[in-house]
Amino acid sequence: MKPLIFAIGDKKPKIHETAFVAPGAVICGDVELHENASVWYACVLRGDTNKIVVGKGSNVQDGTIIHVDDPQWGGLPTVIGENALIGHKCMLHGATVEDGGFVGMGATMLDGSVVQTGAMLAAGAFLSPKKIVPTGEMWAGMPAKKFRDLREGEDKFALVGSGHYVEEARAHAEALKKL
Repeated sequence: MKPLIFAIGDKKPKIHETAFVAPGAVICGDVELHENASVWYACVLRGDTNKIVVGKGSNVQDGTIIHVDDPQWGGLPTVIGENALIGHKCMLHGATVEDGGFVGMGATMLDGSVVQTGAMLAAGAFLSPKKIVPTGEMWAGMPAKKFRDLREGEDKFALVGSGHYVEEARAHAEALKKL
């Protein structure tokens, strides 16, 4: 089983040769995967009406869905910076995760929302449109709001996790065997 990678009209994915796209993932339209980025099993990245960017060393974990906002409704892309961590089964729509941002498992980010560098959106959180999780804070809940300041070193969790996923992607790329 291979990933499904295809163009939509004249919009086609640009995938760096070192990026990992797991079997069963769907990458379509205007999607950029940079060096050592990884997109895991059962993810869908649909850049049909705007751009999706996954920065160097960032990972989009299993079951995550990423879409964009149509230009006729504001035109927001989804941009994930470098060394960011997007947990399992997240939903990002017209959102931004800055370099070293952390989005916990099952979290949702809507149009214009931002997780800044060194910030964390907790697992299961729902970040409303145009809300910003500032550097050094963890936001949680539905809707998400400030839960607490990050403790020393927690602002580096995405960097540590993204490094781990770069290695995991290499291991999977080498070890996968169709049965």
